[in-house]
Amino acid sequence: MVRRSPWIALTALCLPMLIVSMDVSVLFFAVPDIAADLAPTPEQQLWIFDIYGLVLAGLLLTMGSMADRIGHRRLLLIGAAAFSGASLVAAFASSAEMLIGARALLGIAGATLMPSTLAMIRHVFDDPAARAKAVAAWNAVLAGGVTVGPIISGLLLEHFWWGSVFLINVPFMVLLLIVGPLLLPGDTAVAGKRVDVLSGVLALGAMLPVVYGIKRLAADGWSVSAGVALAVGVLVAVGFVMRQLRIDDPMVDLGLLAQRRFGTSIATNLICMFALLSNSIVVTQYLQSVLGYSPLKAALWSVAPSVVVGAVAPLAAVVSSRVGRPPVIAGGLLLGASGFAVLAAFTGTESLISVLVGATLLASGIVAATSMIADYVVGVAPVERAGATSGLLETSSELGGALGIAILGSIVTAVFRMDFPAELVGGEGSRSLAGALAAAQHLPAEHAAEVVEAARGAFVDGLSAAAWTGAGILVATAVAVMWMLRGPSGRASEDLDLGGRREDDLSTVVGAVDQLDRVVVGAVTDARADNSAQTVDADAVAGCEVFDKSGASHGDNLNRTDVKRQSTNP
Repeated sequence: MVRRSPWIALTALCLPMLIVSMDVSVLFFAVPDIAADLAPTPEQQLWIFDIYGLVLAGLLLTMGSMADRIGHRRLLLIGAAAFSGASLVAAFASSAEMLIGARALLGIAGATLMPSTLAMIRHVFDDPAARAKAVAAWNAVLAGGVTVGPIISGLLLEHFWWGSVFLINVPFMVLLLIVGPLLLPGDTAVAGKRVDVLSGVLALGAMLPVVYGIKRLAADGWSVSAGVALAVGVLVAVGFVMRQLRIDDPMVDLGLLAQRRFGTSIATNLICMFALLSNSIVVTQYLQSVLGYSPLKAALWSVAPSVVVGAVAPLAAVVSSRVGRPPVIAGGLLLGASGFAVLAAFTGTESLISVLVGATLLASGIVAATSMIADYVVGVAPVERAGATSGLLETSSELGGALGIAILGSIVTAVFRMDFPAELVGGEGSRSLAGALAAAQHLPAEHAAEVVEAARGAFVDGLSAAAWTGAGILVATAVAVMWMLRGPSGRASEDLDLGGRREDDLSTVVGAVDQLDRVVVGAVTDARADNSAQTVDADAVAGCEVFDKSGASHGDNLNRTDVKRQSTNP
């Protein structure tokens, strides 16, 4: 049997991620055409935008667990077929309600694709070093798709109707349906695994109102509806956690999440996406509303950081093989903080270069950090829970992005309202940059120019305050990472699972394996002598490290709550 090349398989795994991430931003330019054709109400227009991300975030955990149950390739192909069908419905939607429904279906399909692709990398790449590079490439594609989406949308709308921004999905998904069975392994299902339906309902019931409430806070400030949504989401989340503690096969392994390095990695991923997505929104506003660029021109300029980011992710994997993941993660966070600092210190009302430099530093650092986090989380997860763990990681990304937009966006808005002279224009014109620019269109030329200048200056002040806040958060997170992700010896430079150590240090590997065997055998012998269980708590085996047969050390199984041995004598 001919062995599949994992790198060719990676192209099939990156393909759906490019499309799914593009669909987050592909509607940016299509809104005027959709509004003219379907005449949606303001509320319907909001749902056309939001329903995709809301459903996607709510179903990631469930679909990740489902992928482990029925097989990652099978769910990936089912999702690709569903994504194609939903794209066709969206493209030819004849009403706003029909388009909202199609976008919801796209969110469901997208939730099947995201955890399936990342979990599949766990199965396709056996070598930890190669897997790190593969995850870095996957992560770069995911980040790049959000940037490329508006550009492709703008180019399509120059020549075709608004439905073309959805039709572009179909040929890529059909291609995946053709090459997927040829390139991807199909034997990754876990026999006997069940998906707890109630946990899935609770996960959706928690994420939907929480993300919705955060979005409403970011858009409109505090309101009763946003508060109620958040409260309901938190209460349902508590019910979800209680359910996970009671069932034998939980959707989220809370024991794994409670482990210091794994839990810190998930939290750090949330902070990373907090910074990345909030900054992308603010920079987009700056390019369009402060510099006055058209949407397409702004989108083209926003591609500039992606060129550097595409090279940083693989470089991070190479560096981590020498120094370990924690220093790379912390360094990426500090690089991201320096990007925020550039934005805060050097951005004025005509500062394209400083904005591009700051955005590039920020995106490069964050992508480097998230690539290492994703590699660790996927590698340390039990192979039978690869999909569920991937879903957990991506859920933290969605939640982090929503929080970042809400919190840093609120800072921008608050500073704007304090700095903008309310006597220049009243009502909505004094509440936001967009409102001031809209109000200026109905004012005499001289007065309008004064309003525009004051509004742009107030927005830049808000951007600066938000950027300094983001920089502080990233620096604090970097310090926490170096402490919380330290290795068993207490050294911050030690890798999370030692996967970065050199493979040629065979004597160290053999010695460590012998030490591991002595410790575990001794612990089991003591347990037998006491007539206790044959299970030895992994936390009692300090510094236990699992090494692969090639001599490369890794910790793919350290997440186990227990270390079990056969009852035969050693």
